[in-house]
Amino acid sequence: MPLIGYAHISLLIGIAGVAILLSALCRRDRGSPEGFSRRVRLALGFGLAGNELIWWAFRYSHEGVHLANLPLQLCDLTVWSAVWACIKPVPIMVEFAYFAGLAGAGMALLTPDLWSPWPSYPAIYFFIAHGGVVVAVAVLVFGGAAPLSRCTPWRAFGLLLGYTAAVGGLNAVLGTNYMYLCRKPKNASLLDAFGPWPMYLVGGAATALALFWLLWLPIRSTMRMPAWRATTPASRK
Repeated sequence: MPLIGYAHISLLIGIAGVAILLSALCRRDRGSPEGFSRRVRLALGFGLAGNELIWWAFRYSHEGVHLANLPLQLCDLTVWSAVWACIKPVPIMVEFAYFAGLAGAGMALLTPDLWSPWPSYPAIYFFIAHGGVVVAVAVLVFGGAAPLSRCTPWRAFGLLLGYTAAVGGLNAVLGTNYMYLCRKPKNASLLDAFGPWPMYLVGGAATALALFWLLWLPIRSTMRMPAWRATTPASRK
């Protein structure tokens, strides 16, 4: 599938449309904790998990299990963090899924690194997985299924750096290239703009932090105010 071709644009529009529609419907249902919003959240969580397990069963049945194809890429982490956030919306997991999920999956959707051409099963899986993360996070945060409170991009970025360091250590020991820390992806990507290794790692980290900060802007005004700030001088009289 050509990058930014008709099929690619159609898929991006479809994913955005589903995210907007489900988020709007969930916002209308926020007053009912056992209603539509909860069912959508759980359906997305279990759906993402099922899609991921089917993919790994398919991939391992064709490739076998070896050091280079373990589920250690950033997209694997964001998928499972979105699954966790949907099924059990722990604040730190919702926060990480929001920042890392939207930034990582969003970038992957814009510059897809496909295993095989569209519309093969691996390509379909790719868009379901990454698009599912975007839809799930939109429902959780913008749909109000698990709204963020008192979060900043720094904690999520710190978790991302910690995971990157751990994966980098595994790459050094195993000779692998998880998260493209040793080599750029074969297909065109944003990393191409940052020069050769290791400079593209610095550029990638700076871009990730900038994206996290931009993603924080639309939600910071909705953060729950601390009690001492919510108390006005008139109310204290």
